[in-house]
Amino acid sequence: MASNRPAQQTSFAPNDTQPFGYAYGNDEGSWEEWNPSEDSVRPVRGRHRVSKQRGGGLARSSTVLGVGVIAAVGAGGMATAAPGKPPVSISLPDLSSVTESAKSLISDGGSSTPKGSATPLTSAGLTSADAAQGSADAGEALRARIMQQAASQQDQVDSAAQQAAEAAAAKKAVALAAQQQDDAEAKAAAAKTKADEAAKKAAEAKRLAELAKSYSLPTSSYTLTSRFGEAGSMWSSGYHTGLDFAAPTGTLIKAIHSATVTEAGWAGAYGYRTILTLDDGTELWFCHQSSISVSVGQKVATGDVIGRVGATGNVTGPHLHLEVHPGGGDAIDPMAWLRSKGLNP
Repeated sequence: MASNRPAQQTSFAPNDTQPFGYAYGNDEGSWEEWNPSEDSVRPVRGRHRVSKQRGGGLARSSTVLGVGVIAAVGAGGMATAAPGKPPVSISLPDLSSVTESAKSLISDGGSSTPKGSATPLTSAGLTSADAAQGSADAGEALRARIMQQAASQQDQVDSAAQQAAEAAAAKKAVALAAQQQDDAEAKAAAAKTKADEAAKKAAEAKRLAELAKSYSLPTSSYTLTSRFGEAGSMWSSGYHTGLDFAAPTGTLIKAIHSATVTEAGWAGAYGYRTILTLDDGTELWFCHQSSISVSVGQKVATGDVIGRVGATGNVTGPHLHLEVHPGGGDAIDPMAWLRSKGLNP
């Protein structure tokens, strides 16, 4: 609500004895200094509140004085002092000069060097190395250094990656070379083993061929029937102890190798039997003969006739029953023994 009372006139004047303060009054009373405080002023509800006092009275009074000066300038450029006090003049700079200075800065594009400094702001922080590289701007120089550092770090990363790749490739190459060498050595060893085996087989074949010249099969025009180890009740031992060459009665029986006749005569279930003893002590039994052509102690050579095929003794038909007893001991397979001498019945 507007008031009908006339506006009070407020003036500001320096105080010679006390700091600047905020004084006010009216036509009816005397002037006095007012220093409000948190204790003396009750907080007012609403928008207007008294802030907590900070520092001494000088700061508070200066703030009030500044507000008053601005109000006085706006009113006419001069504040009215209290009665008995001379007025204080306040002068402002010429705005036209400020405007002209701003225009000159704008027209120069901001390139003018500020007064009091011989170095442009854009060149602050430049090093001699930056200047040597042609950099005239601090920001551009910083950017160049950052880019150079990033490029250096990337080069280091690329170099490390390349070194790792080269190391992996070298390792792989070494492993591959080692594997190839192992494979080559294995191939060479296998080839050598195969060659050795072939050489051994060839040597054995040659030996057997030479040996076969001094050995001969006991008969010809035959058929192999019962073999060594066959089981049956017809043999007293329960199994066959020799190799049977079935042939017609009267077929010639020949000495397998040079030997000495150590037995020639009847031998029970073996019928007529002739035993030849070789130089190494091996005994060859020729059984079921129909006739014997040699006598004990006689020396025979390979291929000499020693008797004829027959069916004497425990037999079911005419055949030559051949047994081999190394060292005069137990019988072995005649087929294997004959083959070891280069003969293939």
